[in-house]
Amino acid sequence: MKSLSLINAAKFTSPNPLSLICSRTPSGETNLAAVSWWTYLSLKPEIIGFAMMKTSYTGEMVRANKRVVLTVPGESLAKQVMQCGCSTGRTKHKAKDFGIDLKDIPNSDIQIPVHSAIAIQCSLREYIEVGDHYFYICHVENVYGDEEERPLFAWNGYSSIAPAQEA
Repeated sequence: MKSLSLINAAKFTSPNPLSLICSRTPSGETNLAAVSWWTYLSLKPEIIGFAMMKTSYTGEMVRANKRVVLTVPGESLAKQVMQCGCSTGRTKHKAKDFGIDLKDIPNSDIQIPVHSAIAIQCSLREYIEVGDHYFYICHVENVYGDEEERPLFAWNGYSSIAPAQEA
């Protein structure tokens, strides 16, 4: 074995689950951020968690509104998800700028991408500082799914985005 950086270790553990974190901006629009550092934390009660850079605009919106929808994008959004991961919602309206159609889900003022395999509607329970990131711990309120959509994953340390292939 040889010594590796943590980011290089991510290449060996690919694929990673990929999501678009959907939050509401002060103007009422939906902001999107690509995140692959998320996980299920508890089934009873239902809790998930995700990590975002401290400087993230989306994280700022989640902390302000205490509401978030974590979506797993479908295969047709691969290009747009990469674009979302390379820009900030502070200066772009990602859905409009990247051609991502949005739709409503019940009991939420945050829209989600039309081509989402999963949508997990949450309220923020708490967030904690973890180095250069905040880790958001969220209560799951509702989960929606579309079995017609093939979910995307981040491969090779985020160098590509594609569905997983079954073994």
